[in-house]
Parts: sequence; structure tokens; C-alpha cells
Amino acid sequence: MKKGGGLRAEGLAVANAPRPLSDAQRARYSRHLLLPGFNEAGQRRLRAARVLIVGLGGLGSPVAMYLAAAGVGELLLADFDAVDLSNLQRQILHTTERVGASKVDSAQAALTALNPDVSLVPVKGALNADQLAELAGQVDLVCDCSDNFATREAVNAACVAAGIPLVSGAAVRTEGQIACFSGRPGEPCYRCLYPDFSEGGETCAREGVLAPVVGIIGSLQATEAIKILAGLGEPLFGRLLLLDALTMEWRSLRIPADPDCAVCGTRQ
Repeated sequence: MKKGGGLRAEGLAVANAPRPLSDAQRARYSRHLLLPGFNEAGQRRLRAARVLIVGLGGLGSPVAMYLAAAGVGELLLADFDAVDLSNLQRQILHTTERVGASKVDSAQAALTALNPDVSLVPVKGALNADQLAELAGQVDLVCDCSDNFATREAVNAACVAAGIPLVSGAAVRTEGQIACFSGRPGEPCYRCLYPDFSEGGETCAREGVLAPVVGIIGSLQATEAIKILAGLGEPLFGRLLLLDALTMEWRSLRIPADPDCAVCGTRQ
């Protein structure tokens, strides 16, 4: 696979934009084309883009569905797991009929039905640091929809090394969070936010999760990814949004770059 199409650290412009949209594509994406600052140029940027989605569960489901529906040109779908009955309360990519199937295969079936124009690349199995680094070098942006700190740390390191944006989400119980990192030198990364991560931590399997909360956070991840890829608005770079769904209150925090960060620090 070739490297991504030139978004990289700037995150807003695709080199060698593809041919104009067809009549069918203009009809499919007509509501995008009406948006000020988006129009056909933004849609063509989406079509030229390649995105790696790590995890096809509660967060990855809305991320994958919205990015496919929005017309992102190529989605790399990464997951090691199979569909379980307990997933169906919140993982809307998957269906009862596909219990037991790999989540990658299930996702491909759902996304192909949703938008056959989007290219889907299956990435099955657990990813190690070397594999993540290779994949990050082939895409324009990564959406981290995993559920553990070890994977998030490895994804972050790969994105920093490749100089590409990372859109990170998490949800447990009735709480959720989203943050974006540009991949630019001198700007914060995920490790700046969590310098002392633990292999443990809270998970849905141990703590539970209110089903729509993962949908809220995943939808925001997709929104931020589309903004970055299409050059729309102001991305959430260097900011953390925290949701308490019981009170439906949001908090927004700035994430400072840590000069001593083990991944991106300038004083290493």
C-alpha cells in the first residue's frame, strides 16, 4: 500500500486531489456539498484520504459507519476479536446473525452495504508496535477506538513517529472523553495527557457502560476526523472533552505539551 495522500502534520490539504465527483456521488454527498467551507473540494479531500480505525467495538462502530457514510476513500479496519452476544448492546456495526464472526468481517459486511464506494482494508489480529508503525506510515489519520491503555500508548507512539493526527476516544459507565493530537512537533501527544499509564484501568467488561455514551463519543471522533481531513472548522487539537452523561455536562481542558514526555518531549 502507498503512503497517505499528503495530509500529514498539516492535516488539512490532500495533494493531487482526485477527479471530480460523479453525479451519483454528488447526490449521495449532497448535504455535505451544501456546507459553507466544505463543498466539493472538501468531499474530494475525504475521498483521497486513508484512515486507520483501531478497534471495531462500541466506539469503532459509529466511527466506521460515519466515516464510510461520509465518503472517506479508504478505511483500514483493525480488530483481533470476534462478535459476542454481549457486544450487541452497544456495538452497532454488528448483528445477532454475525455473532461468532470476526469483527473485521462483520464490519466489512455492514460498511459495504452502507457505502460500496469506500475501499475497506481488513487488518485482523492483535497489532504490535512495529505493525502499528507500518500502518501509521500508510494513512493520513488514526482513530483510536481501543479499550486499553497499552494499545492507546502504542497507537500514540506510532502516530507521533509518522507525524499524523490521532483522534482518541474512551468511554466507561456513564462517562466519556475525546481528545485530538495533531502529530506536529512541539504539540502535545496522548502520553502528555497520561504520562503514567497503567496496564490495568477501568474497562466496560468490568465496569459496564451505558450504550449511547459510546455512540456519543464515537460520533464526535468521526466528526473530528472529518473536520481534519476536509479542512473544516477548528479541530480539537490539544484539547480534552469530558462527558458526564448522568448530568449531561461537558468539561473542556487544554492539554499542554510536556517537554519531558517519553514519546514527544523536547528534553529527552
